[in-house]
Amino acid sequence: MLLTPRGRRLKATALLASAVSVCLLAASAPPAPLGVGDRLFPYLGNPGYDVASYDLAFTYPGSNDKPLQAVTTIDAWTTQDLDRINLDFAHGKVESVEVDGEPADFATAGEDLVVTPEDPLQEGSWTRITVRHTSDPASPGDEDGGWVRTADGLAMANQADAAHLVFPCNDHPSDKAMFTIRITAPNGYTAVAGGLPTGVDRVGKNTTWTYRSRHPMATELAQVSIGRSTVLHRKGPHGLPVRDVVPTKDAKALEPWLAKTPDQIAWMENKVGPYPFETYGLLMAEASTGFELETQTLSLFEKELFTEPAYPKWYIESIMVHELSHQWFGDSVSPRTWSDLWLNEGHATWYEELYAQETADRPMETRMKAAYGASDRWRAAGGPPGAPKAPAPGQKISIFRPNVYDGAALVLYALRQEIGRPAFERLERDWVRLHRDGTAGTADFEHLASQVSGRDLGGFFQAWLYGEKTPPMPGHPDWKSTPPAKAAPRK
Repeated sequence: MLLTPRGRRLKATALLASAVSVCLLAASAPPAPLGVGDRLFPYLGNPGYDVASYDLAFTYPGSNDKPLQAVTTIDAWTTQDLDRINLDFAHGKVESVEVDGEPADFATAGEDLVVTPEDPLQEGSWTRITVRHTSDPASPGDEDGGWVRTADGLAMANQADAAHLVFPCNDHPSDKAMFTIRITAPNGYTAVAGGLPTGVDRVGKNTTWTYRSRHPMATELAQVSIGRSTVLHRKGPHGLPVRDVVPTKDAKALEPWLAKTPDQIAWMENKVGPYPFETYGLLMAEASTGFELETQTLSLFEKELFTEPAYPKWYIESIMVHELSHQWFGDSVSPRTWSDLWLNEGHATWYEELYAQETADRPMETRMKAAYGASDRWRAAGGPPGAPKAPAPGQKISIFRPNVYDGAALVLYALRQEIGRPAFERLERDWVRLHRDGTAGTADFEHLASQVSGRDLGGFFQAWLYGEKTPPMPGHPDWKSTPPAKAAPRK
């Protein structure tokens, strides 16, 4: 059909009327939580836009049990027409929202902050969203993570989905962005964040510290430390600036541990290639978290790990390497979905074990054989490495089960047995080089492994990543896995 000029005018009028009615209908619908469809966290992240950068400004009141005043500014590209913008934000009071400098309406829906701009946003638009809000360090009760209260201030632990307890964001690792972080605190405190410092401004009784990232970062990897801290500086390989953040009173006692980092970075570079970021360091927090965390360029550690005499030296050093190796596996190359978690934790566990083998005579094969023995039980309890079961209600970090640590490292061990050491080592280097500063998933790893080895490894990965039973270990036909205990019959 070929429309005449008059027909085209009538058609355009009808389309405009239809679009207006759709917009009115959408605007009148109640706000609803959205998500990007992650299998483990269905309401995490939001469709319709791609964040380019975050500018976070926090004002610390001098007490870690009171809310911080905060301003979050998000620059993003829209990827579809939007009448509303959903942000993940669940623990703070929103005072105002602006979109492109104009006031916008807002409401909450589930764990989403739903923003309605004055004018709908068209696909391909560059937009700026500014949210003035509080950021509350008090635990929301049934949520893990977010701010961690230390003995002298605060730190962050946002994995897996807790960044939105701290600031409004698109809280999914598939949407990485650049970060600028400003922290204002009373004089006498030291504030440090991921990235490099760009300014320190003292005005009256307060000091403002500014940090910027040089590489994109997932929201779960953001770090801010506020405390009575000392920042210690040293050089890593190729002049890499290394800075550590420690309680001032413990700086001298912790120095022997911190001095090990440059050599550990050099060890990792020898295995997989150049360190991927602008700086690195350890944040030693006087807090009880029950974990260490690979926050980008500034890994979070419990100070007790380094002061508890029961922990052997080799164990502490291998844990340091575990978090360091995450800078390549998980931070620089981030998981496309949370089901790809095995790629993060399996690789970090792999290099933790390899480091212990090479520096402390702790054979990897011994630990892998033990993991093989437990593997069927782990698969039954938490799902196979490539398809972990959903987290327990109210315990989001319960996805971090043994089968994504030693169970996933066992997959890598089997892969090295299957394709040989030279191909495996080439695969590791190619993986972090090809996907640097990006996201990648299990299918990408399988494709690259097949390409590097010159073989179709689809069957291998299907069995090892998704099978209910652990496959036979190549080269070790005598290894046995203990089956899970059968449930007692009901009477």
